[in-house]
This record gives sequence, structure tokens and C-alpha cells, in this order.
Amino acid sequence: MKQFPIALQLYSVREDLEQDFEGTLKKVKALGYDGVEFAGLYGKAPAEIKALCEKHGLTPISAHVPFVDMMADPDKVLGDYAAIGCRFVAIPYLTEEYRPGTDGFQKTIEGARLLGETAKKLGMQLLYHNHDFEFVKIDGKYALDVLYDTVPADLLQTEIDTCWVNVGGENPAAYVRKYTGRAPIVHLKDFFLSGKKPDQMYELIGIESEKKEEEEKTFEFRPLGKGLQDFPAILAASEEAGAQWVVVEQDAPSMDKTPMECAEISIQYLKTLIR
Repeated sequence: MKQFPIALQLYSVREDLEQDFEGTLKKVKALGYDGVEFAGLYGKAPAEIKALCEKHGLTPISAHVPFVDMMADPDKVLGDYAAIGCRFVAIPYLTEEYRPGTDGFQKTIEGARLLGETAKKLGMQLLYHNHDFEFVKIDGKYALDVLYDTVPADLLQTEIDTCWVNVGGENPAAYVRKYTGRAPIVHLKDFFLSGKKPDQMYELIGIESEKKEEEEKTFEFRPLGKGLQDFPAILAASEEAGAQWVVVEQDAPSMDKTPMECAEISIQYLKTLIR
């Protein structure tokens, strides 16, 4: 098995970052992570964040940046992440008006092309990070595949979130392998599901919905190795697909563990597979 460098999506420890940004980076490195993927800069300047990553020996590989924020000022927003040293920047999530099944999905496709061109100009690569709502079909083809088929690979590459592929009804390893040569970063995320998936799925990742009725808890994110995912198969597929990095992400802690404890469990499990 390839000895992938391992990054942590910092959204996983967002509350820790709010309380102690540098101290959290130091802890992430101490757990054995090689790099980080940002989800916000917490009011800090790009130069400061670049210096902190260098100080603590973390590679700033990527960032999740809201689509509307990037579209509002592509050169400035993407330029900040280029200044930090990120090689990749990802569209992380689509609000409802930009999703497949709406007129706004065409704006997403056009925007991805524009942002991909801007990223390329800055020496970066644009990625798309999926959830499960892209696994609806447009003329017999998944919307996620429509996006990748429409925007050229040099402008848009994949950041397959293996949890959401599974929730969307597809095999994560097979889906990573499908995009061989276009999958530089693979998101490793575990989960547990008993029964049907809840209607309010995205409240689990901090996205509020109008529906407030209590639902039976049937889904939760888990540290790697504590859920339903077949990570040996996913890692083998990632190696075949030419992935450069794997990224651990856990949107919400579980099992009565803190976010940092979950991050530790995940990397300890990963090390048994790839190191």
C-alpha cells in the first residue's frame, strides 16, 4: 500500500481553531498529520498562516472555499490561498439554488470553468468536493459526472468524498477508480447508518434547514475504522487512481469523543493500513 501523505480537513476541529489557532495546528502535527486543508482563515492574513504552517511543519495542501465567495472576487479570494501555498482549492458545497435539478446548476458549471481558469493562472488546481445531492441523474447520467464531463480536466479535478459517494448509493472505491488521473486528493470519511438516511442530513455538517422536527438519529459521522467504510479498498483505488494525498474529515464528533480525539483515532487507524 502506498504511503500516502495524510492531511486533516480543519473543519473537523473548527471549534479548537476558534479558541487557539496556532495551538491547534501544533496538535494536528503532533498527531502525525503531514498537511492541512483549510475551511476558513479565522481572520488571519495569508502570510501569517503560511508562516504558521512552516513553523509547525504542515503542508497547506488545499482549501474549501464557498462557491459564492470565490465567484464574488476570484482573483482576490483564490490569490489569498495561493499566497498561503495551497496547490489546490475546492468548491466544497452547493447551496440549494446552485444544485442539480435547479436552473442554477448551469451557473455552477460555468462558474467552475471560470474558477478553474483563475486557479490555473495562479498556479493552483480547482477541485470539486461532492456530497450526495450530485447523485441525481440528468438525462440518465449523474449530475456529478455531467459536471466533470462538461468542464475540462485541466480546469477541474475531483476531490471524491468517499462517505457521500456511499450515502449517494455508489461504491466509493469504484468511484475513485473511475476518475483515475483526475483524483489528486481523496477525502476519507467514515459513517454509521441504521435504517434510512435522515431528511435533515446537512444539519449534521452545520447547514441549517427550515425543517425543525426531531428525527430519530440514524446517521452519524465516525472516526476512520469505526463505521461502515471499506478503507483498504478505498486506499487501493486511490493508489490506482494516482492520488497524491488523502484527507481525513469528520464533520461532527461522535462516540463521546472530542473532535481532536476523533482525528487521533482516524490517523492511528490509517497508519495501520499505509505506514
